[in-house]
Amino acid sequence: MENLLTDQIKRQKEHHFLILYWAAEAEVRGVKYNITNVFDDLKDVGVTRTKQSVMAYVESLYALCFIDIKEERNRKNIYLSDAGAEALERMVGESSFRTKKSRYMEGIV
Repeated sequence: MENLLTDQIKRQKEHHFLILYWAAEAEVRGVKYNITNVFDDLKDVGVTRTKQSVMAYVESLYALCFIDIKEERNRKNIYLSDAGAEALERMVGESSFRTKKSRYMEGIV
């Protein structure tokens, strides 16, 4: 199983990393982070232009059990799973990607 997780982590792209990072940041701050926020943030940093792409990124992270998605008050909120936390920790440790600021998070400070 360790090899599987390692291979899964190696296949992650910047957009996957940023979603995991921002979901973790939201949890630390005690705020909800949803798919609309992901779209706005990824669009803001120039990673994507379509909501369809964002849905594919989110669904792939969900399929890998890196995130959980819960429908709460008409929003699909994203939560980091234990496996997602481990994946994020490894990506940060390996300096695979650079963090970028979330426009949503900056707006709630």
